[in-house]
Amino acid sequence: MIEPLMPSEPSLRIYYAIALLSLVFALVGFSYNAWRLERSEENSNIRSAAFQVLSEISEFEQVLYASHYDQNQIEGSPRRGWVKIGLINDLSMLIGKDVERASAKLKANWSANWTRVPAEEAAVHTIIETLDEVRVAVKARLAELG
Repeated sequence: MIEPLMPSEPSLRIYYAIALLSLVFALVGFSYNAWRLERSEENSNIRSAAFQVLSEISEFEQVLYASHYDQNQIEGSPRRGWVKIGLINDLSMLIGKDVERASAKLKANWSANWTRVPAEEAAVHTIIETLDEVRVAVKARLAELG
C-alpha cells in the first residue's frame, strides 16, 4: 500500500501564511470598495441637491422679478416665493454647512423684505445679493467634489 505524501511543516506554514494574507487582502479590498461606494453615493446626492437648488434659485428669481418689475401678482406671488425659499433651505442641508448658512440668511432676508418687494428696489437688491451668496456657495461645494 502506498502512503500519502504529507507536506512538511515549513510548507504548511507557507500555505497558512498565504491563506491568511489572502483573507487580509480580501477584507481590505471589500472595505475599500464599500467605502468608495458610500463616498460616490454621497457625492451623487450632493450633486443632485445642488443642481436642484440652482434650479430653484433661478425660479425664485423669476418670482422676484415678476413681483417687482412686472407687478404680476400671480407669477410674482409671495406664496410661490415662500415655497421656493423653503425648498432651497431644505435642500441646502444636503449640500454643506456653507450653503446651509447662506440659505438661512436668504430665508431671513426674504422674511424681512418680502412685503416690500413689489414697491422697493432696495428690497429686491438685498434679496438678490443673498441669493447670489447661496449660488456661489453651491458652486464652490460642487467644485470641491471635482
